[in-house]
Amino acid sequence: MHFPKLSLVLSATLAVSSCAFKHKKYENPITSQTQQPDKILFDRAISDLEKGRYEIARITLNTLMNTYESSEYMAKAKLAVADAWYREGGARGRAQAEADYKDFILFYPTMPEAAESQDKLCMIHYKQMDKPDRDPNESLRAEQECRNVLTQFPNSKFAPDAEQRLRDIQEILADSEMRVGDFYHRRGSYASAANRLGGAVDQYPLYSRADEALWLEGDSYTRLGPRFRQQAGDTYARLVRDYPLSDFADQAKARLKTLEMPIPAADPAAEARMRFEKENQTHPGMFHRLTGFIRQNPDTGMAAKSGAPQMSAPKQNIPVTVPVPGSQAGFQGDVTVTPVADPSALENNPDARQQPQPAKPKP
Repeated sequence: MHFPKLSLVLSATLAVSSCAFKHKKYENPITSQTQQPDKILFDRAISDLEKGRYEIARITLNTLMNTYESSEYMAKAKLAVADAWYREGGARGRAQAEADYKDFILFYPTMPEAAESQDKLCMIHYKQMDKPDRDPNESLRAEQECRNVLTQFPNSKFAPDAEQRLRDIQEILADSEMRVGDFYHRRGSYASAANRLGGAVDQYPLYSRADEALWLEGDSYTRLGPRFRQQAGDTYARLVRDYPLSDFADQAKARLKTLEMPIPAADPAAEARMRFEKENQTHPGMFHRLTGFIRQNPDTGMAAKSGAPQMSAPKQNIPVTVPVPGSQAGFQGDVTVTPVADPSALENNPDARQQPQPAKPKP
């Protein structure tokens, strides 16, 4: 007989509870008004990335980007995918990371992470550089990517390190040219030697052996004969002026006296730079020298620590023994191309090749 009262109490309790739940905020984390789901995916992917689970991290990041196209984590997710490939390494990882970093810079050029992406592109090729006597392809690509850091993001925090890496890269590229020029000089191909050595110094004036390259270039012009007396004198004068602390400076002055050409004064700025480089030069230890032959990466300890690296692409020099066409030789003027005004002329006008040739008179 107490059941009716109990049911009334239960009904009243349920009514109050329903009213209370009706006005309470819905706490489901997956709603259209929150950014929680994409952040959960992003945090999970970053955790996997830090633990070395790169494939799982990329799957999670791709899920985030495909599911939440307007997410505020879209840019960071794209960068994290590239970072996962970068950390994984290997030929495949480096290639995928390079493509993803380039895409990130293309789509988000104004974000601070764009400078970081360009710096990573520089590092990808910088770490793959070979020694000066081997294929320079990776060094050339590293040079271009490091230049892009300085030209596209000159005020970023990555610019100073990229500038020093560019000096290191150009030290290796200049040393490669130096080896070729020295080989030509020892073989007696003095025109080729002067061309390669002069090009190396013109393109990479911060090269640690630029003074030696100038000395060999001047000696090559000297051995080519009196016809190249002026080129030899200019080279010796440049050595004395721009590299006054060089071990070859006194020999260059003696050559200038022999050629009866004036000896220029030393450039104070060049002298200060050479003094700074000598004081801050890093000398490898004995163990480093003994094990150098087993390392793939080149030794950049002799690279310059100051000065602006070369920012322009190298120019192809023409050897001095190649004759320059005279002003009256060859065609003078411009060759232009204009559209055909009357297309029917090709069909109506007679073809000169079909004209009958006049018979040759018989002897």
